[in-house]
Amino acid sequence: MGQSVVTKEQIAEFLKQSFPQSKSTVEQVGPMSAIVRHSVGVDELRPGGTVSGPVMMATADVALYVAILAQIGIVPLTVTTSLNINFLRKPAADRDILGHCKLIKLGKTLAIGEVSIYSEGSPDMVAHATGTYAIPPARHATI
Repeated sequence: MGQSVVTKEQIAEFLKQSFPQSKSTVEQVGPMSAIVRHSVGVDELRPGGTVSGPVMMATADVALYVAILAQIGIVPLTVTTSLNINFLRKPAADRDILGHCKLIKLGKTLAIGEVSIYSEGSPDMVAHATGTYAIPPARHATI
């Protein structure tokens, strides 16, 4: 697989329309990759002053979705079938979370990828996720 078939802006607009509640934004899309940002505020924190696990899982899920859609077009019914995460260290409570996704395999019906999650400005990974997405049989993209 090569170059993205839809732009960062097209994916961002789709996410804004389809998931208006999301605090994740598309930072970058590339060949078999994507970077997303999740804004961190008081609602994303858990006791102890750390970003909650569900926020990091959501960031990983969005990063995978964005990387896949960049390759196949806007196919809304592309869905998560598995998502596994390892929490490595405490993320900064006062910085956004960045999810760096690399797709490992993009087939006709399944996509597999990994996401490295960082606190903005830190080189140390705070979590690592792997996920699989099911792609509908007919790739009838809306964009």
